[in-house]
Amino acid sequence: MTLFDPPAPLAERLRPRTLEEVVGQQHLLGPGRPLRRMVERGQLSSLILWGPPGVGKTTLARLLAGTVRAQFVPLSAVTAGVKEIRETVAKAELARARGERTLLFLDEIHRFNKSQQDALLPHVESGLLTLIGATTENPSFEVNPALRSRARTLVLHPLEEEDLLGLLTRALEDPRGLPGVQAEPEALTTLARLADGDARRALGALEVAAQIAQPITAETALEALGSHLPAMDKHGEDFYNLISALHKSVRGSHPDAALYWLARMVAGGADPLYVARRVVRMAAEDIGLADPNALKLCIAAQQTVEFLGSPEGDLALAEAVVYLALAPKSNSVYTAWKRVLGEVREGAQHPVPLHLRNAPTGMMRGLGYGKGYAYYFDDPEGSFRQSYLPDALEGRSFYHATGEGWEERVRGRLEALRRAHGEAAPEAEER
Repeated sequence: MTLFDPPAPLAERLRPRTLEEVVGQQHLLGPGRPLRRMVERGQLSSLILWGPPGVGKTTLARLLAGTVRAQFVPLSAVTAGVKEIRETVAKAELARARGERTLLFLDEIHRFNKSQQDALLPHVESGLLTLIGATTENPSFEVNPALRSRARTLVLHPLEEEDLLGLLTRALEDPRGLPGVQAEPEALTTLARLADGDARRALGALEVAAQIAQPITAETALEALGSHLPAMDKHGEDFYNLISALHKSVRGSHPDAALYWLARMVAGGADPLYVARRVVRMAAEDIGLADPNALKLCIAAQQTVEFLGSPEGDLALAEAVVYLALAPKSNSVYTAWKRVLGEVREGAQHPVPLHLRNAPTGMMRGLGYGKGYAYYFDDPEGSFRQSYLPDALEGRSFYHATGEGWEERVRGRLEALRRAHGEAAPEAEER
């Protein structure tokens, strides 16, 4: 470093030098916890550290290498490939000849393709390399099963607001940080609250705020943070977790939670048409015939989003989500459809009864197609007496009306129709 080199960012300057300086992750570092036990025994195994940005994945890898006195080789899967892996293997073989271990830290491991991940397997399995992979993506989807089986996956959590407050306070007191800089308590609280559990973001915003004005106020902190957009990977697990939370909040009839998760998705940049499609599905799957108007309203919301776009169309989505959350719930058609599809896919393919068949030609009529069919408007009683299911399925029921909303009003009619058809009441296990 020369006189003219810029100083390292605050987050880098304050990187913990010991495990005791690490904030958060006590489920891994506390007494008797996995990483603490590894350090105490000096027996570090290959790991995959899965967690959001700025929670200490790189820091932990460096500290673990130091505690077991291993040669630390950091690589980023964004820029590295098989060539760099081979070079690391060569270094590890030389280190082993000197009686030293090699710890390969592979950041963004999910960006390695299958063949690149496979190139690590023999060296991890032989123990030549102790691998610590870091990822923000779910390893179940992004890391090969063979590699996952050779490395223990540990989940890192976003830092709590209290942890971030302590870290920001330390930054103002530590000689490596910003000694002498003054900040109002409200400013630190604002930074800790809006950093989304990301230490790097909190410290970076503190450093910018110190350059804007001193003492640092809450307004300065907000200016340093910039536009606050909720963290969301539009193609990753977070996105699908938010969709799941929205759907389950609607199903659980909680309009406030449903609105919150919808807002998180919209503010995070989710495709509003995709969200609209999922909302339409909720209407069909979870409200169904308890309120037939729900599907119409959601189709109207989808058309509004398509016509107006965002942000104008977002209000139509909000209206639809609140309506669905407040609506009576029924999955009777959804479950009936699953039952009947299961019967069709897994059971015998029963022929259409002759009296229900189409008979457009004389030959077909001669074979008995359509013979004996009772047309309802000519013979209502005869229409009810004839069968409509294949003989092997006679008496089976797939659809069962619930006691919710519109279905409560038609449940009596359904029972009367089944009696008219000579069908027994559905068995309890089919409900």
